[in-house]
Amino acid sequence: MILASATAVHAVEKDDILGVWLNQEKDAKIEIITCEEKYCGKIVWLKEPEYLPDSKDGIPGTPKLDHNNPDEALRKIPVIGLQIVHGLTYVGKGRWKKGRIYDPKNGKTYSAKIKLVDPHQLDLRGYIGISLLGRTATWTR
Repeated sequence: MILASATAVHAVEKDDILGVWLNQEKDAKIEIITCEEKYCGKIVWLKEPEYLPDSKDGIPGTPKLDHNNPDEALRKIPVIGLQIVHGLTYVGKGRWKKGRIYDPKNGKTYSAKIKLVDPHQLDLRGYIGISLLGRTATWTR
């Protein structure tokens, strides 16, 4: 007698990345959406959306702004609504590459790629030059 074990195998589709993701620090939610033929993401929630009373970065009680942006003209843009993921292309097998990610905490932009680990977890790697020179963050739904 042969017993077969049925396991659910999730076939990844290119739009499986769409939706709202909690960053690794759990202080921001990013919504991944389609931008023409590619994928991008914007901040839709912050744990602390306003400057705290002891803040040196902005007026306490007002919405946090992109004050670290290297472009001085963009430093007055609110962080909530800020597009931080740009130009990801689906390359198959649960992977998106050739994108960029902007970190409003330091004002720097990195090359980016994403691997969908399962429907509720993705690994986003930000790097400079080659992906070996970078850091991976785990985002969850």
